[in-house]
Amino acid sequence: MKLNKQDILKALESITVPGEGQNMVESGAVTNVITFGDEVIVDITIKNPSLQAKKRTEVDILKTIHEQVYEKAKITVNVKVEAPEKPKANVIKGNPIPGIKNIVAVASGKGGVGKSTVTANIAVTLAKMGFKVGVLDADIYGPSIPIMFDVEAERPLAVNIDGKSKMKPVENYGVKVLSIGFFTQPNQAVVWRGPMAAKALNQMIFDAHWGALDFLLLDLPPGTGDIHLSIMQSLPITGAVVVSTPQNVALADAKKGVAMFQQESINVPVLGILENMAYFTPEELPDNKYFIFGKEGAKNLAEDLKVRFLGELPLVQSIREAGDIGRPAALQTATPLEKAFEKLTQNIVEEVVRRNDDLPPTEAIKITTMAGCSAVKK
Repeated sequence: MKLNKQDILKALESITVPGEGQNMVESGAVTNVITFGDEVIVDITIKNPSLQAKKRTEVDILKTIHEQVYEKAKITVNVKVEAPEKPKANVIKGNPIPGIKNIVAVASGKGGVGKSTVTANIAVTLAKMGFKVGVLDADIYGPSIPIMFDVEAERPLAVNIDGKSKMKPVENYGVKVLSIGFFTQPNQAVVWRGPMAAKALNQMIFDAHWGALDFLLLDLPPGTGDIHLSIMQSLPITGAVVVSTPQNVALADAKKGVAMFQQESINVPVLGILENMAYFTPEELPDNKYFIFGKEGAKNLAEDLKVRFLGELPLVQSIREAGDIGRPAALQTATPLEKAFEKLTQNIVEEVVRRNDDLPPTEAIKITTMAGCSAVKK
């Protein structure tokens, strides 16, 4: 009997490739069918590298052709395995948010190191430099960003975007802000289990109308837990900044924070480590430095972990006071604090540029507006 190629293809349409939904022909797995009289050669490519999948594919083809076309057909099946490529190092994960170019997570292994204060001041400094900036307060259980931006009493409005209702972030000092603090009472504790907290966070991320942003800063909670994993599964994090004080207790936790981002399954580039509360200088003794929490601990940790040391911030009363009244200290003009935050922010921007240059062009959008700071020289 002379076999017909079309009869063979029709028969193969009744078989699905192991682990795939479509049939062998529709999915493109069958790459070639050749017939010679009662002989037929089928070339097929599958993605499952297991021996079981290869054997099942071959057996299914033999059985189907014998049953549906010709029971005495002489069949040769050539199974080729084309396993999917492993993700490249530093490939960003998650679903991108239209209009947002870079997402920077500000993290710390330990609470109380000034992470939210640093996030707020970096945000307003970026805005002063001419960037479009947003801050997502991801510290579900201890949201403090609304206080630091003097918007504690504000509430996000609902706006209609393409027929869908979206949250419009609250804006102050040129920075767009969203926080769970906008949806709870000041004296109300957020007593949620992990899945509920993660769901609330996803709503603030994807049900918000952020518009066009050069930077979205994520103020993460302390530690290395459920919220961190949820965010990194949901969003393409450009990079992370780790905040620590110089003392050994904080450094031990900061080291764990860096290790979390560098895990192979997470693989978020660490842009650098920042040392907060590096030293104290009394106003009446401006030439004196007192290293209350230790000296250069975060700087030494950055060297050990081979990540950039982004800079240090002093322990200054006015930084705390500025945060408490909702006007970040970086908004001050012609002060050492303003210069310190500008230098720190410039270093972060340089690291973002460097990180984006290491990625394939299709995976990250490069910063094209470098107003107010110098980029890495090529």
